[in-house]
Amino acid sequence: MATRIVRRTILPLLAGLALPACAALRPGRLTEGARDVAYGPHPRQRMDIYVPSGGGTAPKPVVFFIYGGSWANGAKETYSFVGDALSARGFVTVIADYRLVPEVRFPVFIEDGAVALRFVRDNIARFGGNPSSMRLMGHSAGAYNAMMLTLDRHYLAAVGMRASDIRSTVGLSGPYDFLPFDIDVTKQAFGNARDSAQTQPVNFARRDAPPIFLATGSDDTTVLPRNSERLALALRKAGAQSVSLKIYPGLGHASTATALSRILQWQAPVLDDVVAFLQAT
Repeated sequence: MATRIVRRTILPLLAGLALPACAALRPGRLTEGARDVAYGPHPRQRMDIYVPSGGGTAPKPVVFFIYGGSWANGAKETYSFVGDALSARGFVTVIADYRLVPEVRFPVFIEDGAVALRFVRDNIARFGGNPSSMRLMGHSAGAYNAMMLTLDRHYLAAVGMRASDIRSTVGLSGPYDFLPFDIDVTKQAFGNARDSAQTQPVNFARRDAPPIFLATGSDDTTVLPRNSERLALALRKAGAQSVSLKIYPGLGHASTATALSRILQWQAPVLDDVVAFLQAT
């Protein structure tokens, strides 16, 4: 049986689960002029860029983080704690808004990510980032977007990028193998797809995939851990050279993201594990 997202509507991630804790966090270290940078004409095609403080003039590695929210909710400002955490570890970090359901449906929210990535590649040097050292990272629906951009070559090709432009990818609690579309969330986001198989990251596992780190919580009942397990298995069967899977005991769905924040890092070593993977790749 195909892996399914648990049979209930996925709530906007962090909105009710985590933000009471995250609200106390300070905004990240945005350089002047790095908030609401436009990468397209639509009001939601905007990004925030977080830059490490100090550390010399050498170009820094870049992480492009995609937040979740059932492809229907979310705002980049809500995830400033991610930009803050990663920039504090030396990464120029980009968090971009993208168009959402019901205004758009599959594959537009992925295509917006590709356009944003092209903008980052062409402009991140102005913010101290190294355009040849770009990594993807996402949580939940954002991990889905990140994995589709990583594994299905045509999205990057459509904006003049190569699959090899992505050095590595981190997926936190992502849905990667969730047919059939039998809940409202997936019907609304993907019900228009002509070929449902083309919506599933697990079907794009390939030998030449970049290094991939998949993490989830053992107690996640929103996006079941077997999504990560099955993608890891598919990548290994395809001959991918570097696939890491980590299941954090006791963590739920939102916690793999909130554990990145300063005040909740005690929940699990997610940040340390992610940073170690990013630095190694």
